[in-house]
Amino acid sequence: MPAKQKRILTSLYLIVTLFASPVVYSLNLDPISADHWDENHAAHLASRAGFGLLPGEIAALAAQEPTKAVAYFVDGAAKPNVSAFEHSGIFDEGLDPFPPSRPATTRLAKEQGHALGINVKPGGNRPIQPIVNKFFYWLRASRLETDRVSYWWANRMLTTNHPLQEKMALFWHGHFATNEDKVRDYRKMLKQLELFQEKGLSNFRELLIAVSQDPAMLAFLDAGVNTKDSPNENFAREIMELFTMGVGHYSETDVQEAARAFTGWNSQNLVFYIDEEQHDSGVKRFLGKEDNFSGTDIIDLILEQPVTAEFIAAKIYRYFVSDQLSESDVKELGALLRDQDFDISEFMSTLFLSEDFYSDKNRGTHIKSPVELVISTYKKLGMNQVPGIPDFNVVTGSLGQRLMHPPTVAGWSEGRSWITPSLLFERGNFVLDSLFPDIGFVPPDRYPVFTPEVVNVQDRLRQGMSITMATKPTGVDQEAGMMSDSNMMADRDEAFNTRLGSMRGWQMAIQRVKPIERSTFGGSLTDMVLSAEAETPEEVIAFFHGLFFEVSLEQEVLDQLVDFLEQEIGGSDLRSSDGFLEEPLRKLLHSMLSLPEYQLG
Repeated sequence: MPAKQKRILTSLYLIVTLFASPVVYSLNLDPISADHWDENHAAHLASRAGFGLLPGEIAALAAQEPTKAVAYFVDGAAKPNVSAFEHSGIFDEGLDPFPPSRPATTRLAKEQGHALGINVKPGGNRPIQPIVNKFFYWLRASRLETDRVSYWWANRMLTTNHPLQEKMALFWHGHFATNEDKVRDYRKMLKQLELFQEKGLSNFRELLIAVSQDPAMLAFLDAGVNTKDSPNENFAREIMELFTMGVGHYSETDVQEAARAFTGWNSQNLVFYIDEEQHDSGVKRFLGKEDNFSGTDIIDLILEQPVTAEFIAAKIYRYFVSDQLSESDVKELGALLRDQDFDISEFMSTLFLSEDFYSDKNRGTHIKSPVELVISTYKKLGMNQVPGIPDFNVVTGSLGQRLMHPPTVAGWSEGRSWITPSLLFERGNFVLDSLFPDIGFVPPDRYPVFTPEVVNVQDRLRQGMSITMATKPTGVDQEAGMMSDSNMMADRDEAFNTRLGSMRGWQMAIQRVKPIERSTFGGSLTDMVLSAEAETPEEVIAFFHGLFFEVSLEQEVLDQLVDFLEQEIGGSDLRSSDGFLEEPLRKLLHSMLSLPEYQLG
């Protein structure tokens, strides 16, 4: 095994074992004294409550009292510097409610003579084809626009003067997980994200009710089929199991009765409503109480359970502070959250001011999520815009955390799941692609990477093939000659062609969805190290080490990095290497940020 690979796997093993055998410490929520406050504490706060800060910003934070430093994150800036999302204008009337499938769409068109705001053609070839085209258009356009939403959010994370607002939104996005693949409406995904940004630091009851009535959540957990004659238990189960109480604190009867209370809850054109004809207003028995409970009543009964505060408080603590919690710690945190009337801002202030938050046992123990890794790297590189090369969505997806696409309703697993040998190499590849951009890059928002067959259909049509021949699956004889009589008859008789619709949908989507702005990291590492007055390889390593790492590297590794840089520049004098220093520095930084230690914060 190569030495570098062996070193990576050895370090990986140490990281994994660190979390595999937890040591239980006692919780200490006493506030940190101003005498103990310093730049190391300020850097830790900046990393956990946001996405890190540059050295000058950390120094300014450290110069403040701890309460003021924490208030910067919890309360936010008086004038937020973020902008609203710029829509492409892709939504058309008739697209909401969107049918659950292509067969459902064509069936609706045949029954009603129209669908998706388009009438069936009164005659001619493929009378339903325009409707099928529109179905695939919205699938493609909504996904592409959702990718633009993710970019917009990433830029907010990178540049905002209220970083905890975005960090908290990221937490709730994993907690109240919904996926655009099922929701299939970027507007709903955006609205939910804005809800997390607006209410993520507010009262949990207010947030929970808003999420329960949120169009994306209603679509994701099948509110449309939750009727009094046929209650659907999806949302009722998840609000208890995943969102508030956890497994084992409710019965199957509680799930069934709660589902009845949420019947008729739905949305249309982003507006929540209760369909009274589909709502079960009868008596329900839930968590030991009996009444004609509404959905909001169910939420209030859930919040009355001590386990709910414990579940939420512990999950927030594990996300922002540490995985190491005893049963008594969970109860103490839950009691604190209840005493604070579920006020998330107050709870976060308590955590961020606590001795526990800054203790040695909790620093350098958090495995950065893919989004945290990417955004914090860009921030420490001094970037003020998320580059389009490499593609943010592709990068975070390859690392296991594509925004707006959590793998399950339980969200992402977090922690050790982010680190495997293959994912660790992918993290190194992210750094490589950022510092040495791919010259063969193809924008995924302009090319159907998820449905490559549509390109084959387009190419065959451009070659002069008939629609029938062009849309045959790859591998089927694609004779490009004169169409046979039977093929011509098929063209005339079929009501629609699905593969043609998929291709036309892509064409329509890229015509209307605005392209993602593509740039690369154009900063100068040379200017960075020279501005820091680094004159030797040792000083360069020390500068990068202090800027990027929250976990100290072993001296042996530091020595190897010094040797590497000296070999690359042909000596130890940086000033004489000014003209050719940039590439060696980028190679060096790629090596450093690929190390397992960089994954911890």
